[in-house]
Amino acid sequence: VQLQASGGGLVQAGGSLRLSCVASGSLFSAMSMAWYRQAPGKQRDVVASISSRGNTNYADSVKGRYTISRDNTKNTMYLQMNNLKPEDTAVYYCGATLFDSRYWGQGTQVTVSS
Repeated sequence: VQLQASGGGLVQAGGSLRLSCVASGSLFSAMSMAWYRQAPGKQRDVVASISSRGNTNYADSVKGRYTISRDNTKNTMYLQMNNLKPEDTAVYYCGATLFDSRYWGQGTQVTVSS
């Protein structure tokens, strides 16, 4: 499984970005997917997750601002990020879990200026 994340960039506080993560192969619909982020000097933390059935979970810090979704017809997961804050600045990674194996994308930088 290969994951390709995109959509990061530089945005002012209060702005929006949408991240995308495209997965290879034919088993996307069976994968549990998640977005993670890692700020400099900090550990990588989960931001939002979506199960193969579409059940979602969010970190408290992004609830009400971020929306995770998936389109199984396009093998793609999305993260809509609204009302961005400087503390959201990080490298965002997409991750997939399939049959107890974890896969990672390459990361996309999100920078929020104040």
